[in-house]
Amino acid sequence: MSIQSLIFFLFAGLLIVAALMTVLSRNPVRCALALVLAFFAAAGLWILLTAEFLGLVLILVYVGAVMTLFLFVIMTLNLEVAEGQKRFTPYWPYVLVTAVLLLVVLCYVLGSDTAFSTWHLASLSPHNTQDLGDILYTHYAYPFEIVGVLLLVAIIETIALSAKTKRLNKSIASETQIQVTKAERLQIIKMEAQSKK
Repeated sequence: MSIQSLIFFLFAGLLIVAALMTVLSRNPVRCALALVLAFFAAAGLWILLTAEFLGLVLILVYVGAVMTLFLFVIMTLNLEVAEGQKRFTPYWPYVLVTAVLLLVVLCYVLGSDTAFSTWHLASLSPHNTQDLGDILYTHYAYPFEIVGVLLLVAIIETIALSAKTKRLNKSIASETQIQVTKAERLQIIKMEAQSKK
């Protein structure tokens, strides 16, 4: 077994474990940290496929920006593990059916010669960053802009949902100041004099 195959299996196993931790963990902070680990492992797999740009973008954009935003939202909402959460057991049949369907689709795609050969020829290009930019900003320009707008709307909605209803406002209402009586403004306290010893 070559070093490249060993590194591939290491990253693939780490990605599977991190993905399972993301789905099965009940603590939202641990889920987000496991997702960060999954992103790092996926970036390692991209770099092994000679797609260095995609691997670095995955680390810089998703780990550096998106997951930081996720953790910020989790900390802002102060999510706690609910005691009365439903167990994961009733959903196992749906999970197994979905996993089998995804496995069948994956085997079909990898088994067909055309899809695999097209992907393999596309990955042999030494200028994958330039090819990616050409395809992204010519053929997929409108979907790329739509995704950007959707992400902007998602960020705005996240901030709106995480905003507290009661804000700390130190200003005094003028109506309250006008209605204050003289006795409420000044209070005289009588104290006995104390002599120095």
